[in-house]
Amino acid sequence: EISWFLEDHLVPSTTLHGVLLEIYGIGVLLIGESGVGKSESALDLISRGHSLVADDRVTVRRYPNGELVGYSEGPLRHHMELRGIGIINVQDLFGLAAVRERAPIDLVIELEHWQAGQAYDRLGLDETLFPILDTPCPYIRMPIALGRNVSILVEIAARNHVLKLQGHHSAREFARKLEEQLERNRN
Repeated sequence: EISWFLEDHLVPSTTLHGVLLEIYGIGVLLIGESGVGKSESALDLISRGHSLVADDRVTVRRYPNGELVGYSEGPLRHHMELRGIGIINVQDLFGLAAVRERAPIDLVIELEHWQAGQAYDRLGLDETLFPILDTPCPYIRMPIALGRNVSILVEIAARNHVLKLQGHHSAREFARKLEEQLERNRN
């Protein structure tokens, strides 16, 4: 017990502004500037059966095996702040399955307001990483525009990440098939 306590309290840690959710069994950290819609997207995902780990202030620890684990500390646990509504208790509103005490951080999605002329990844071939405590995490920069269903896009990004973990990289498979077809057409 002492060994576990020391390991848990002496490992490197930091606090990030964002929302950590468990979606399809993986930890998804939503980051972005204040007011971009992180909490509202999280609330929609919770109503779709996914779980909240932390809202607004995510404490992250890096364990010796390299795993990054996020959680919420103290009175913020199981709560969300929604502008215009106030503080809500997710566990009381949605039940015990709607919250988790902690989750590994497997994917970071940065929500940002869409800007005309800004270059955004359209194919998904490039793997970008976001460092947390000097540990690289898979990272997606997602532009947000009026009328976009952000929660379903986050859910699809999580599903796609699960497929990648299982060895199925849709964008690379598509590019490979396209190259094969072009090669056949040349011959």
